[in-house]
Amino acid sequence: MFQAVVLGIVEGITEFLPVSSTGHLILAGQLFGFSGGNFEKSFDIIIQLGAILSVVVLYWRSLLVDRETQKKVAVAFLPTAIIGLAFYKVVKTYLLGNALVVVASLFVGGIFIILFEKWYTQRPKENTLGEISGMSYKQAVVLGVCQSVAIIPGVSRSAATILGGLALGLKRGAIVEFSFLLAVPTMLAATSLDLLKNYGEFSRDQFGILAVGFFVSFVVALASIKFLLGFVQKYSFTSFGIYRVVAGLAFWFFVL
Repeated sequence: MFQAVVLGIVEGITEFLPVSSTGHLILAGQLFGFSGGNFEKSFDIIIQLGAILSVVVLYWRSLLVDRETQKKVAVAFLPTAIIGLAFYKVVKTYLLGNALVVVASLFVGGIFIILFEKWYTQRPKENTLGEISGMSYKQAVVLGVCQSVAIIPGVSRSAATILGGLALGLKRGAIVEFSFLLAVPTMLAATSLDLLKNYGEFSRDQFGILAVGFFVSFVVALASIKFLLGFVQKYSFTSFGIYRVVAGLAFWFFVL
């Protein structure tokens, strides 16, 4: 239960930051000796939905009332759903729980974020879109494809979506909010698929552990969302890129 609480905190803090919550859960689990098994892999998937439900609490109007936003989210979700379903077994068997994959993804992703931000700051911003409603359906599909890259642990779903949106000309505030909204059907589908395939293997105690991690991640994520929204109004993601590089190197040298 203590491990579930700590991992729930890790998930809640990192879910919406461009640092990869799945990657951090795998690395934290490695330190705890809580990694590699089927339940541990399912735990890493399922408690992410707890964090994502904080989006429903904060953005329920956009999800339930705004029809145009609903359509854009649904269109962006389709590529993720297709790719995620096609590669579910590969990801669950070979990638989830693999600390080496996470470390490599953190390091390479960090370098990419630093280089991207350097390019982005020199790019003309005249045509940036400030509202999700101004996004085209083609852009929504591209963002869904960007998000699907995050099936590789350590890539970061939010980083892939946000950087993709910035490259397409969306303003930081708009693409960050869209990333939040797109996470809802994505993680709901991922959790449902995993439970459907594995719930019969879980014991009563393990369901209790899942519930604790789920609840803690939900509570902590409420604060994480507000922090990121405030952060993007003032700063770029370069600091997150540096953090990823340092974290990847530190884990490689001192743990692996």
